[in-house]
Formats: sequence, C-alpha cells, structure tokens
Amino acid sequence: MEKQSINPSPALEEIPPGCLNIMGYIDESEVNGPGCRAVVWVQGCLRECPGCFNVESWSFEINQLISIDSLAEKILSNPRNTGVTFSGGEPFWQAPALASLARQLKAAGLNVMSFTGFTLEKLQSESAPAGSQELLTQLDILIDGAFVESKAINSPNSPVSSTNQRVHVLNPAFQDQITWASDQIEIHVLKDGSRIITGYRGSWVEQS
Repeated sequence: MEKQSINPSPALEEIPPGCLNIMGYIDESEVNGPGCRAVVWVQGCLRECPGCFNVESWSFEINQLISIDSLAEKILSNPRNTGVTFSGGEPFWQAPALASLARQLKAAGLNVMSFTGFTLEKLQSESAPAGSQELLTQLDILIDGAFVESKAINSPNSPVSSTNQRVHVLNPAFQDQITWASDQIEIHVLKDGSRIITGYRGSWVEQS
C-alpha cells in the first residue's frame, strides 16, 4: 500500500487552522464553470507547467490568508454567485480547508467545482494529498490533469485546455451544464482600477 503524501512545502504548515492561503478571488465569473460563480485561486503548486498563466501561484509562501468562515460569508454575500470554482495553484494541497468551505456553500445551495493537476485516480489513491477524499465528496464537477502545452486546445467547444485533461461530472444534475469553453475570457475591473483577466486555462492575470 502506498503511503499518504506529505506536505510538499513547510509553508503549508504555517497556514493557521480554519484558514486558506489564496492567490486571489473574484465574484460573478461566467467562464470558470457553469452559471455565475465565485472563483478562488489557492496559493501553491509543484508542477510549474510550461505555458502556465498563473506563475505567481507556484510558490507555497503565505500570500493572502483568509478564514474559511470569512470566505464563505464573502461568497454568499453576492446573490449572483450560484457556485464556486477552486483553481490555483493546486487546490488539493489545501483539500481539508476547501472541503470545509465547500460544505458551508453547499448547505446554502451553491454548487462546487475544482480544477486539479492530479488525475482522479491519483486523488482516490492512498498517496493522494491529505483530505482529498473529503474534498472529492463535496464536488459536483472536477477537471483533472495538468495543463500540457504541446496538447493545448483552443476551441469554443472544449471545456478543457489540453487533450489530456478530463471533465468528471460527479453530480448527475450537472451532466448537461458543461457549457463553458477553455478559450473564453472575461475582464474584471476592481475598485482600485486593477484588472483581472480570467477564463483562459482557468487563468488569473492581474494588470494595473
């Protein structure tokens, strides 16, 4: 039997209980999953995939600490958010905290989706990051597989960014709601005038 994965970075141990280390957040996205949804980009990824839009998410060092309760309140305070998408970074390195967040949101009627660089089979194995099964049970949709630049897809009909990635509909109610495409983008203008470009490859590109 394979051993459980250990934390890939000591920085993960610096995250206080009940908190997440995130790279960023937006409300009302329509290109990161079905419907109108919040998007949470977590901090930390080991893969360093060529062509990654979120190079800033690779480091596991503390970026923005936020409590699970505060983030849930923030998401639920916007009535246009019908769901939430976890992206990154690698969400499953913070799986226990995201599972706790997901439970609160699902209890309030929202749906939950996540991207991951792991395969579903890896997440179901004994060597998966801690809390992976707990998070999987809360998900309605999972997009698995690392982005592979040589297998990139730029199509208005594909919900994934490279041919190795897969869409797993874990809740049958969402079988007919895979309506977004990997080449769609949207621009969010924040109160301070900065802009976030998101959608393409689940990306986060912040511009002043």
